[in-house]
Amino acid sequence: MKKLLSLTAVAFALSMGLSAAQAADTPAKTAQQGKMASCNKDATGKKGDERKTFMKECLSAKSEAAPVTQQTKMKTCNVDAKGKKGDERKAFMKECLSK
Repeated sequence: MKKLLSLTAVAFALSMGLSAAQAADTPAKTAQQGKMASCNKDATGKKGDERKTFMKECLSAKSEAAPVTQQTKMKTCNVDAKGKKGDERKAFMKECLSK
């Protein structure tokens, strides 16, 4: 009976570890899955080698229109605000970041 409980406890611990490892991989997978879905939609109507070539190029291409993050905006606005001080800088940054 003790062996059964020990084995059950070990199996439970291992399954929890696998769940945590799978959860850590989720963000990377969803980005790739999103890219796959987008390329798949664009490949509508293509067949055979044409589709295979298109999908290969589409999936390996860098994103042309990368989403602009708040951090990217902040870096760009900081560079553009060089030389401005006080209220002038504050107003500029507010306008720049709200675009």
